[in-house]
Amino acid sequence: MRAVVVTEFGGPEAVEIVESAVPEPGARQVRIKVAASALNPVDAGVREGVFGGAGKQVGLGWDVAGTVDAVGPAAAWSVGDQVVALDHGMVKPLGAHAEYVVVDTDAVAKAPVTADAAHAATLPLNALTAVQALDLLELAPGQSLLVTGAAGAVGGYAVQLAAHRGIAVTALARQGDEELVRSLGADRFVAEGEAAGFDAVLDAAVLGEPALAWVRDGGAYVGVIPQAHPASERGVRTTSVAVAADGARLADLVRLVDEGVLTLRVAETYPLEEAAKAHARLAEGGVRGRLVLVP
Repeated sequence: MRAVVVTEFGGPEAVEIVESAVPEPGARQVRIKVAASALNPVDAGVREGVFGGAGKQVGLGWDVAGTVDAVGPAAAWSVGDQVVALDHGMVKPLGAHAEYVVVDTDAVAKAPVTADAAHAATLPLNALTAVQALDLLELAPGQSLLVTGAAGAVGGYAVQLAAHRGIAVTALARQGDEELVRSLGADRFVAEGEAAGFDAVLDAAVLGEPALAWVRDGGAYVGVIPQAHPASERGVRTTSVAVAADGARLADLVRLVDEGVLTLRVAETYPLEEAAKAHARLAEGGVRGRLVLVP
């Protein structure tokens, strides 16, 4: 099978397509024939060597939408099931940017019935990050939340999920994104420098200390890069989300997609062999929605 990997770290030019053996599922695992897989900023970080793995072949890709193709013992899924999954892991020989991927059975959920594979592939990593970050904030209905980077993939899901919970959401994004973030459910829109006094901040834009300053005394801050959150001050509780594969939670998110609560956004699709081109587009910035690779 074809798979997207890096063997030397660098820019988009480091991305390679290699031939690899089709992986076999073990106990409580399934093999998915990949129909689509989203490209995320974490893939660029892996490509650049941020997470280590020098001297090894490192596979790229975390998100997958496709069809169960083979099952291991006690896998709890059937061949032919249409599914989505999170293929979690920073440094692994093969990732979801491939024709087939093996994942643990409890990382899998049935795919949305209202979306095609390309759109479904934008859900697992970003929506799980958003919902797990919101859980860390422990906000009650009516409390105020500022989402930075609200027009991005994680930020957009966070806006929609928080609004669905009855939280008063303010979106921080570029001026040109106001209409978009309001359509996602933001009560208010602000540009940088205009925000202050929120019960909590979900810092999807990775602003760090400037975003912490917008939290009221005794509030809460959550970042989206593990262990990279600023230190607590003014009694503000600070933490960061380390996304975890969770098929049951992913199934809840799929249900919200099918109910129209969550919007799946695809910016562009690329054939698998143009993975380097997709990485170059991601590096340019300004992408609204996700770039998706299609084997």
